[in-house]
Amino acid sequence: MAQRRVSPPPPPRAYSDFVKKFPDLAAAWESIAAAGRKGPLSEREARLVKLAVAIGALREGSVHSSVRKAASAGINPDDIAQVIALAAGTLGMPATVAVHTWVREVLR
Repeated sequence: MAQRRVSPPPPPRAYSDFVKKFPDLAAAWESIAAAGRKGPLSEREARLVKLAVAIGALREGSVHSSVRKAASAGINPDDIAQVIALAAGTLGMPATVAVHTWVREVLR
């Protein structure tokens, strides 16, 4: 199945406000992000890895952001659901259910 790519989602207002106030931090963050994109992983693979890391760290905001970006890159909800399922053995059931609710909030 071909992935449908749409425009990247706009960042949340809190992020936009933060980077306006601290442009040097925003530039440093972009340098880190650019360095992370260098390597053999495809954009799709990198998006799924970033989602998995956000899930493993139980960072709700990062999970929301990763799901928005994955969806805009054409990654389908079934792929995202599998990442959640793969994390279940490490996270445990209560945390996995919480992550599932975070993802559903974005995909609705």
